[in-house]
Amino acid sequence: MICLMPNCGFLSETSRILEIHRALTDRGAKVLTLTHGGPYVELLRDHGVPVEVLGEGWTTQRVTEFIASIPGIGSPEQSMWSDEEIRRFVALETEAFRAHGVRVVVTGWTLTALLSSQVAGIPVVVEHSGAFVPPLFEHGRATPPDTPLGLPLEGLMPARLRKFLFNKGLPRRKVYTAGFNRVAAELGIPGIPSFPALLMGDLTLITDIPEVFGVSRDRVDGWVPRPAAAYRPGARLRYTGPLFARLDVPVPPQVERFLDAGGQVAYVALTSTSPELVRGVVERVRAAGPRVLVAATVHDMAGFERDGVLVEGVLPSHRIMPRVQLAVIAGGQGSVQTAMASGTPFVGFPLQPEQRANLDIAVRQGLASSVPLIQATTPAMTRAVRALLDDKRAHAAAHHVRELYAATDGAGNAAEAILELAAVGQPAPSRKG
Repeated sequence: MICLMPNCGFLSETSRILEIHRALTDRGAKVLTLTHGGPYVELLRDHGVPVEVLGEGWTTQRVTEFIASIPGIGSPEQSMWSDEEIRRFVALETEAFRAHGVRVVVTGWTLTALLSSQVAGIPVVVEHSGAFVPPLFEHGRATPPDTPLGLPLEGLMPARLRKFLFNKGLPRRKVYTAGFNRVAAELGIPGIPSFPALLMGDLTLITDIPEVFGVSRDRVDGWVPRPAAAYRPGARLRYTGPLFARLDVPVPPQVERFLDAGGQVAYVALTSTSPELVRGVVERVRAAGPRVLVAATVHDMAGFERDGVLVEGVLPSHRIMPRVQLAVIAGGQGSVQTAMASGTPFVGFPLQPEQRANLDIAVRQGLASSVPLIQATTPAMTRAVRALLDDKRAHAAAHHVRELYAATDGAGNAAEAILELAAVGQPAPSRKG
């Protein structure tokens, strides 16, 4: 039995798990889907995926609190879950793994699975890390946050030196891990040795391709943890290809009419943010000239529609993005890869390290621009949108990446890697193709 365990507080993660579920079941695998709840549980059920919610399930308030606590948004002195919540989740997960005979668990931001998998004696696969994985900072390409790192004389450092020290120090940073390590000590199992290890499993799927990520297949699939003490023993990486939502929902008639009306259209799709931020971004995008289609998802945007602005709920972005001239997104793996697979340039503003890494890769490809979060609701956003709309080179670069992505079955490759791991009980070996 393969267990998929999405954090259903995130639309992008829920939809990635949906794609993996489809690929696994197409291959005849027995799949169990568990979650601790969240607003997107019903999205899985609407797509025919049976879901078991462990315990009482997260309330809307708890999901909101959790999103405000994640890396890049919440304080690095906390672990996103309280110690009591970690204990309870680990116990619920371990009991479920044993009851269902689970051989491997696949997760994203249900990070308690890093502990419960050890208690149950099974490997864990992680699919959510995006570009924020060791080969990125081992090549010195991770961009440090705007906030201070706590380095001596940091304010006097050249930007290049600050970036070098940030990349070198990442495997030794332990932010966000303290609560996990306290509970791990209580359980008598190894803890989380570093912040990068908190985002990785026994096998971490690199859901991109070498031509875009910028590191050779051999360097990724043959990666060895260094320093070893910073990672789980035997941790491995594997390229599988792009993994993003293909929601089986129709484009609403009013959206069809909006897209067919002619002229430039920008698609604003922001999920793990506040309604106030979404409203501010939309105002600045509209000021650049294009009409604006907004995927409000769970945000309350009542009364925000006006001339040239259409607001909808959850939309099938893979069907929308190929029909617009520009997207505006935060920078999560799902939205970034949907835009690139659609050949659509985009403006992003990263909320946390993984999003910053994803955006950096897209900017390097020449198809995106990045705006600091603090400037997302300022004229800087308007200028970025206006510049990218008319940038022919960006549109050409986006079309090039679209063709590269079209040749790779990311969900299928992910399923194959998971099945191999389930068969042998340890991380799957590197494989070409």
